[in-house]
Amino acid sequence: MFLCCWLALVALIPTTVSINPGVKVKLTEKGLEYGRDLGMATIQQKLKTIKVPDMSGEQRVSPIGKVHYSLTNMHIVNVGLPKSAVDLVPGTGVRLSITNAFISLQGNWRVKYLRIIKDSGSFDLNVNGLTITSSIAIKSDETGRPAVSSVNCAATVSKKPCCICPLVADAISDLNPHLKTLNVLAKVDPYAEIEYSMVSSPTVSKSSIDFSLKGEFYNIGKHQEPPFSPKPFTLAPQINNMLYIGVSAFTTNSAAFVYNKAGALSLAITDDMIPQSSPIRLNTRTFGAFIPQIAKRFPGLMMKLLVKTVKDPIITFETNNMTVQAIGTVTAYAIQPNATLSPLFVLNMDTSVSARVYVSGVKLAGAVTLNKMDLTLGTSYVGDFQVGSLDNILQMVLKVVVIPKLNVQLAKGYPLPTLGKMKLVNTQLQVLKDYMLIGTDVQFTG
Repeated sequence: MFLCCWLALVALIPTTVSINPGVKVKLTEKGLEYGRDLGMATIQQKLKTIKVPDMSGEQRVSPIGKVHYSLTNMHIVNVGLPKSAVDLVPGTGVRLSITNAFISLQGNWRVKYLRIIKDSGSFDLNVNGLTITSSIAIKSDETGRPAVSSVNCAATVSKKPCCICPLVADAISDLNPHLKTLNVLAKVDPYAEIEYSMVSSPTVSKSSIDFSLKGEFYNIGKHQEPPFSPKPFTLAPQINNMLYIGVSAFTTNSAAFVYNKAGALSLAITDDMIPQSSPIRLNTRTFGAFIPQIAKRFPGLMMKLLVKTVKDPIITFETNNMTVQAIGTVTAYAIQPNATLSPLFVLNMDTSVSARVYVSGVKLAGAVTLNKMDLTLGTSYVGDFQVGSLDNILQMVLKVVVIPKLNVQLAKGYPLPTLGKMKLVNTQLQVLKDYMLIGTDVQFTG
């Protein structure tokens, strides 16, 4: 339920000192309306389960005298909730109001009077003018997960059936199993997980609720903070979608920190990874054409390249432009007949790539393309040579091996904050200064 989603977010309020968030979420009036509609369906089903007890007694009716009566087998056949509203109460929680509701009942009646006269039959009864008002409290349970409960419930009707408020309270409590599905800590892959806990209380206005989430990547099972902190950012005003998610540069840079620390940003490249159609091969003959010493000292051998980052990549967001700056090395080896590796040279490589990001399902995915690459000589084991002569070879290696493999991983996506069987629809993504903004509607299934 979407109602569950925003209640869960309200509930995740930590007791620690507030810090700047990496991810912000805005729930708009359109989203609140959708959540209200789903919530009404649950309450309507609960009210249909009202058990009306049998009734009997006697009443003096002029001129007949005493009339003995009994009402039995009374049951609800229909419940209507034509008008409802969910109001945000700043600093306290949520107020649910239902007005002009009605309940239709059926049952059997029996009367006896003047000692010998009996009569019986069935009846239909409509209870109109039902009003229900309930305040919803949100807190964290003993596991740190969200929990909700109904407080200050009031139900008034023109004709009084029983047990309405307890059933409303039950309907609200039934949200709790759904709230436990919020992905507060979402596993990404064998290297990383992302935390979406709240870092401060929600900001409630008349038109929306704004949530501040940690939005930080960590190595699996080891939560080490990166050497940088999230900077403040503000979501651009938007109202067309139900939900807006702002993902800051801090969040993506925390991912770069985690993957670099895990050693995941390295790739060993051999000739079998180069397309067969390419005239450039990873062997000492090809490289010997540019560095003659290699062909002389290591004739007829295959080669291996090890590409890896030496610093955390830096990801920046500008309007309609996301770039990644990566500093790494390329180490070249000759593969000896006994499979030992003989180092040939180490190049320092400074690369810039452009990133295209998009939403896939309930994940944030992407793809990169090479902007530029600069090479300098780090170490040579074969004497001096002109590094510029290897530009074309190394660019080809990046374009046909390294970047395609990186894009395969990026296409798998990274979890966004979601709840249960939540689907994102009508999704749009904008890259803005220092963050990306996702506008989306939602649907809940099952």
